[in-house]
Amino acid sequence: MPAHPMLAYLWIIPLLPLLGSAINGLFGAKWPNKFVNLAAIGSTGLSFLCALEAVREFLDSGQVLFRKEFFTWITAGDFRAGFDLQVDQLTVVMVLVVTGVGWLIHIYATGYMAHEGGYYRFFSYLNLFMFFMLILVLAANYVLLFVGWEGVGLSSYLLIGFYFVKKSASDAGKKAFIVNRIGDFGFMLGMFLLFRAFRTLDFQTLFDAQHAAGWPVEAYGQFGTITIACLLLFMGATGKSAQLPLYVWLPDAMEGPTPVSALIHAATMVTAGVYVVARSHILFTHAPTAMLVVAIVGCATAFFAATIGLVQTDIKKVLAYSTVSQLGYMFLACGVGAFTAGIFHLMTHAFFKALLFLAAGSVIHAMGGEQEMSKMGGLSKKVRWTYATMFIATLAIAGIPPFAGFFSKDAILFSSFQSPTGGRVLYAFGLLTALLTAFYMFRLIFLTFSGKPRYDEKKVHVHESPWSMLGPLVVLAILSVIGGWFVLPTFFQGPDYFANFLGPVFGGHESMEAATEAATHQFELILAGVAVAAALIGLAVAYWLYIKRPSKADDLAKSMKPAYTTLLNKYYVDELYAAAVVRPLLWLSTNAFWKATDVAGIDGTVNGIAHGARAIGDGVRHSQSGNTRSYAVWVVVGAIVVLAVIFFWPVASKTALGFVR
Repeated sequence: MPAHPMLAYLWIIPLLPLLGSAINGLFGAKWPNKFVNLAAIGSTGLSFLCALEAVREFLDSGQVLFRKEFFTWITAGDFRAGFDLQVDQLTVVMVLVVTGVGWLIHIYATGYMAHEGGYYRFFSYLNLFMFFMLILVLAANYVLLFVGWEGVGLSSYLLIGFYFVKKSASDAGKKAFIVNRIGDFGFMLGMFLLFRAFRTLDFQTLFDAQHAAGWPVEAYGQFGTITIACLLLFMGATGKSAQLPLYVWLPDAMEGPTPVSALIHAATMVTAGVYVVARSHILFTHAPTAMLVVAIVGCATAFFAATIGLVQTDIKKVLAYSTVSQLGYMFLACGVGAFTAGIFHLMTHAFFKALLFLAAGSVIHAMGGEQEMSKMGGLSKKVRWTYATMFIATLAIAGIPPFAGFFSKDAILFSSFQSPTGGRVLYAFGLLTALLTAFYMFRLIFLTFSGKPRYDEKKVHVHESPWSMLGPLVVLAILSVIGGWFVLPTFFQGPDYFANFLGPVFGGHESMEAATEAATHQFELILAGVAVAAALIGLAVAYWLYIKRPSKADDLAKSMKPAYTTLLNKYYVDELYAAAVVRPLLWLSTNAFWKATDVAGIDGTVNGIAHGARAIGDGVRHSQSGNTRSYAVWVVVGAIVVLAVIFFWPVASKTALGFVR
């Protein structure tokens, strides 16, 4: 028996959800829901327990990188890509988030989806997603990571379009699939370029300290191999993690069931791009230009999405744009070299954003499917557990201490301020985004739970969700409170346990401008206080507009109608894409590829040959008159032609040959 059996059989962790998916996919159609639940929850629960055991063994072994080659998948010359899995400190964080939060969402989904058709199909897809996401975070090379990367894209397509008879849902699934393919094209090119430069796509070989030490640091404005490779990898990340300009699929993805929004579009899949940038941190630290692009795109996305979230009326759409904005914060952290802060926010965001989506699902469940906040109100006393947990998540995302989001967001803002390249500008937009986040999230809370009911109480029977849904909310609420306390001692000049844990991964490759002499502990506390003040201002403005003076919000919208309309229509980005990309491609496909090439060219040639053959046959068939004398004449004519050919052919051949000579 191996000393660390779970690490030795690491493949069991992703295999269990795959088995659950296969069992429900093959047999679930004939089973009652309780058997489907057993396969789905049992497989993901066991995967979570196995992950916990693997983490325990990793910690027990001294936290040394564990890597195992299970079998060779691709060989070509000196290139090898195998089913190789690894565990390091970054993997530990990601695996526990994926399996732990994923398991809670599976439990929640048993209550939320209890009366939906295709129940077994939903859980088969959800388990399949877990399998691919675990492959992504456990992979020890880019090739296997890309399998998980594409797999979660497939699963996302299936789950977004789960209600496939609903056109908006099927269109949203296709939109997500196509937009992600654009990003994935860049990701593949990045992998090809890395292989061309280094002859390997294996993490351990590629990121070996001695190997990386010989790489040149490509200065700002220099577009060498590493910089271009990083930008291409980031192109894939912008698609998967919904950053400008490829963010447009995520808000539409809310057409899928709410548990899908919580698992895929809040806690796991959309963070895959952040994970890839963090995993490739050694590459990025050798490409300052690429890091600056990451920081600018992340900061711009955070602010851009936050402004759209200010006026959305669909409760899930508000959370969707909030997700895009928070992902921007994570990329901002990675772009300024604070990879630990980015992963820290990834983890805390998984807690409070999954909670926000699940609580929103509980509200929708209570309202009989209604998602418009304008038709809610006064729910705080009718769904107390849902209200309490969602309020905690809102405090966390707004950055109010001592909730989890405060610590991770503070680390990002502080690192941004200390960045030597555009730090003050990045910090200013990050701080303004924090204020906007607090405003639109408390706007959501006040419109949904406060004031008088804006629905027909005789027709809508508001009711609290079952405990299969409330239980995960309570657990996530606890994590949303305490999830950031790993860094709490730093506010008292103590150790940063989270940074110390991830130190072996990021170590000397992480920019530590925040630790210079000028960046005193007192200055960090001042910046933290400024961030809290910004959040409180956002809260106060939302309270004044939607509780104290509710009519003022409508008056403000009317007085600023052009700006309000622009935000409500999401800056008309979808319309711009439709005009600049979609409609020209449709016209080109219809008129050039279909009508000209396919119909006139290919079909015209094939059909023309057929029509010609038919015309010749139609002409020749008239010779079949049935008259014996006519046949005799044709025989004589044919004989004369044959004799003429026999006689004249040699003469003609000699004449032609002499002419050529």
